[in-house]
Parts: sequence; structure tokens; C-alpha cells
Amino acid sequence: MGPHSDLLVKLRTVTAGGELDLTTVPAFAHDLEDARRGGGQRFVIVDLRAVTFMDGSVLDPLCAAWEDCHDRLGWVRVVHNRPCVSLVFRAVGLLDRFPRYAGPRDAWQDVPADRAAADRPA
Repeated sequence: MGPHSDLLVKLRTVTAGGELDLTTVPAFAHDLEDARRGGGQRFVIVDLRAVTFMDGSVLDPLCAAWEDCHDRLGWVRVVHNRPCVSLVFRAVGLLDRFPRYAGPRDAWQDVPADRAAADRPA
């Protein structure tokens, strides 16, 4: 076991693909709720790399998950690589709350994609 073994027990990953809209968000919200069941702090990585379309209906369950985890001294971090996801967060001013992570490892290590790109040698 590594130095973070206790934290890994509390880490959950929620993965979504295809379109996230009014018709599909209830299942996504259910997955987010399942990931946060139980006591103690929670760490949730939301992997949206396979999402092809996302509208604002995803914001309520994501913000609820963020608030719940934050209240329990945890976090929610979002992995994505498509402009449609960034556009939704930018449109409502949530890029600070949900910065883009390139992959789950970067999310776990809290290395946002913009910072990782800036740290690479030219």
C-alpha cells in the first residue's frame, strides 16, 4: 500500500458517455449519488471524455456533488477533452470550480490540464 491508501478507499469514479442532456442526466445524477453514499469525506473523479454533447442540465447534479463532497472535506474533479464541456462551464462561470483535467491521474494529483501544458518543456 502506498501513502494514499486510506484516501483511495474513498475515491470514486463516475464515467459518462454520449449525450448528457435532460433525457440522460437523471441516470448520471444517480451515478453521482451512488458514488457519494456512505459517511466520511468523498473524492469523486467525473470522467466525461466520452461525452459528445452536454447541456446545462448536468450542472445541478454536478454542483450538488461538489457541495456535498466539499462539505465532507473532499472534492469533485472533472476530466474532459471536448470543447462542448468547457463551453457549458464557461457559460455559467464554473471553470474555477470545475477546471479541466486531462485524465484521472491528473485529477487525482490535482494537475489541471492548463497547468500541465504550461509545465511541459517548449
